[in-house]
Amino acid sequence: MTRSHRLRLPAIAVVAVAALTVAACSSGGSSSSGPGGGGSSSAGGGSSSTALTASAPGITATTITIGSHQPLTGPAAPGYSEIAPASAAYFAYVNANGGVYGRKIAYKYLDDAYNPTTTSQVVRQLVLQDNAYAIFNGLGTPTHLAVLSFLNSQKIPDVFVASGCDCWNAPTTAPETFGWQLDYTREGKILGQYVAQHFAGKKIGYFYQDDEFGMDGVKGLDYEVPKSMVVSRQSYVPTNTNVAPQVAALRASGAQVVVSFSIPAFTALLKLTSLKLGFSPTLVVSNVGSDPITLSGLLEAFAKQGGATVNGNALTAGIISDGYAPSVGDAGNSWIALFKKVHDQYDAKAPFDGNVLYGMAAGYTFVQAMLKAGRNPTRADLVSAINSGLPQGPAVAPYAYSATDHDGVTGAYIGTVNNGILTQEGKVLTTDTSPTGPITPFSGTESQAPAGGVPAP
Repeated sequence: MTRSHRLRLPAIAVVAVAALTVAACSSGGSSSSGPGGGGSSSAGGGSSSTALTASAPGITATTITIGSHQPLTGPAAPGYSEIAPASAAYFAYVNANGGVYGRKIAYKYLDDAYNPTTTSQVVRQLVLQDNAYAIFNGLGTPTHLAVLSFLNSQKIPDVFVASGCDCWNAPTTAPETFGWQLDYTREGKILGQYVAQHFAGKKIGYFYQDDEFGMDGVKGLDYEVPKSMVVSRQSYVPTNTNVAPQVAALRASGAQVVVSFSIPAFTALLKLTSLKLGFSPTLVVSNVGSDPITLSGLLEAFAKQGGATVNGNALTAGIISDGYAPSVGDAGNSWIALFKKVHDQYDAKAPFDGNVLYGMAAGYTFVQAMLKAGRNPTRADLVSAINSGLPQGPAVAPYAYSATDHDGVTGAYIGTVNNGILTQEGKVLTTDTSPTGPITPFSGTESQAPAGGVPAP
């Protein structure tokens, strides 16, 4: 499968708005798979004959307005700036196929440049000025932590945060907030088990972001990797692109395998700096920092800035990572086929990569939750709908959602990057966030995408 290696290194205006008001309201698929076909709701909305009303801030008889903070510029923009437009593309598809009980989703996402101070400003604008019904998929651990208390104090549904921090799982103190992706502690355990089993006797080094993102990942790793194997632990901050001291320390330690919890730009800096220092460990990289297309483009762009030419695909070959959604290289997968169709129709300027897949998959889950919340939902109805559980959808393992657990996906598979694609190796593994919880093969099966591409009520 040949895919573009274009990478967005965006100089984007501070405000990006996707107000999706697609004119076509009739369903393009069968009435059984589209959301506008009626049927009773499970929460807050009544029967299919109930008139649509302005049931909550941000919800009118015709629209559902939601908001988000996203790194459209700044150190996390490469790759991640594709996520919100991909969600917007899926919402446009839903809007064109009946909407959510006939309502169209209007998605407004603002640039925070991966800066927590800016995050606070734009989220307050979305809630207090733009009257957003919910904050959806706000991206980043340090950034979203800056608005966690505000959103919960205002009782704003804070759904499917684009971060795997276990801090989103706090139903008592943050009842409005829900994770979505595999949390970093579970991910660290799954990667750590692989490292302990496949690199027994090797010297292991850690490279990680110096915040809850990196520290949660390291916590999971330490649950599985014997301390005697770990010879160096090096952290970075995303405001300092000079990682030469950390890489030199890893090299001096004799690390043969480096496990990295890093955003894509710093995964690329780790790789290029290692090459400059003649250091060539096996790289094991967490999902958020390992998208092959994003990494390939970054490696080529950063090398060019330094006056060199590299083959990005060649440099990503052999990276070990994990996946909690199907690989974009699996053309026979029903979810990949659906999201590729949506991409080609509504987001064709972006590469079809893991970031685009992520944005569409999270968007699908939001539509599932809104349909379950009912025809005329309050904000509390959306929270209650998620607390009562959601179908697995595009994820390869079930969600943890319940009234006492706000974590998202509970498992992933291990894969290796080759020819720009993450290829799955072995079964999907599930676990919990405890130090002793077992890591076990998932015994269920992956769900199939609905024929019409939109979840049923």
